[in-house]
Amino acid sequence: MFDGARLLITGGTGSFGRRYVDTLLKRYDCHSVIVFSRDEQKHYQLSLDRPDPRLRFFVGDVRDYERLKMAMRKVDYVIHAAAMKHVPLAEYNPFECLKTNIYGAENLIRAAIEEGVKQVIALSTDKAANPVNLYGASKLASDKLFVAANNLSGAGGTRFSVVRYGNVVASAGSVVPFFERLIREGSDHLPVTDVRMTRFWITLQQGVDFVLRNFARMHGGEIFVPKIPSVRIDDLAHAMAPHLPRKGVGIRPGEKLHEVMCPVDDSRLTLEFDDHFVIQPTIKYYGREFDYSHNRLGETGRPVEDSFDYRSDNNGYFLSEAEILAYNRHALANDSFAAYGLAAITAAAALADRGMRACA
Repeated sequence: MFDGARLLITGGTGSFGRRYVDTLLKRYDCHSVIVFSRDEQKHYQLSLDRPDPRLRFFVGDVRDYERLKMAMRKVDYVIHAAAMKHVPLAEYNPFECLKTNIYGAENLIRAAIEEGVKQVIALSTDKAANPVNLYGASKLASDKLFVAANNLSGAGGTRFSVVRYGNVVASAGSVVPFFERLIREGSDHLPVTDVRMTRFWITLQQGVDFVLRNFARMHGGEIFVPKIPSVRIDDLAHAMAPHLPRKGVGIRPGEKLHEVMCPVDDSRLTLEFDDHFVIQPTIKYYGREFDYSHNRLGETGRPVEDSFDYRSDNNGYFLSEAEILAYNRHALANDSFAAYGLAAITAAAALADRGMRACA
């Protein structure tokens, strides 16, 4: 569906954005891929690393509506990956977090509608479900804006949906490269926030594939949640450095012990598909009525139980230490994640489903 299309990626010079760019250029004969980011140096480096004539480099900030609107001229599809996403930094810089994650989302929605973009998918986070930190709360507000935007665009206008997923292996600022650096520098221990801590785990390529797949699935207004494995942070540390002791350092400001992607309060709205969940919108759209149990690819979902919630600690599929190392090797080498693409998500879904049934 992207052959001949114009696509724009906000936050396009970040870890997510670069992988989206690479995947789109490799798989599709796009008319153009517009990289939108405020980081001038990363734009320059990306232009050197990827001298593809289909790439366009737009220095700009999602806080600037006029610049976004200019970047979206004749654009067909938008992936919104720009965000302020470091939990402690957001706690200490709350106004900046709100400007980017909420007002930036509003600007993008207005610009997309004004310029007649066909479809928009916004990236969310597990921290937006039952948020306890400002980053999560700001992304929950952003999610709500994108879901409601389908009313603002009208019956024949831009369609907006959201993709929510967990920690991305080896993305910028994440724990894997942090542990790797400590090991490389000869640290005598690895700092672990809490040995009980669990997180959802997904590779960059899994996230990219899931987002691109959902452009073909979406009606508009859905929150898509992939079925992915969990990791215990203590297992991660032991897998990466079995010779080093782990020292508890305590949970940082705004952190959770476990993460949630489908809250129990949304169970009445949640549909389960083979390899993902869909959280249906709480609002009704004027002039539109969708059957979210049947997506545009012909896949069928079923309602979950009323008490259902999808958490990193009750997930039926935890990665073994060997699997953790396999994920890390691919991530740190910046290799293709083809072996961990949608097929792996589907396999994880089957294991998770069996695990959840066993725990029921």
